[in-house]
Amino acid sequence: MNTYTTQNLDALGHKLGEAALTLLVRLYPEVRQASSAQMDAACAAMRDQSAQVIDWMLEDVRIAPWAAGNAFRCAALDLAQAGIQVLKASRD
Repeated sequence: MNTYTTQNLDALGHKLGEAALTLLVRLYPEVRQASSAQMDAACAAMRDQSAQVIDWMLEDVRIAPWAAGNAFRCAALDLAQAGIQVLKASRD
């Protein structure tokens, strides 16, 4: 992979992370009561899923380039869901 591609993937990953965190807060308002340890666990779960989710998104875009925006939104939702699951589990 060349430097340009790496930089583009890094930028994509950063924007995807921002979108996922925004969705996490909007979809699960209880996140505001989470401890630092719970938030760290949620972020770790999101990071653990990120490589697979990005691969899925890139494959979706390869197959249907006109649906790139939807693929990005779905990827952000997948990551947010991973964080929400961890936060919900920690509340039980």
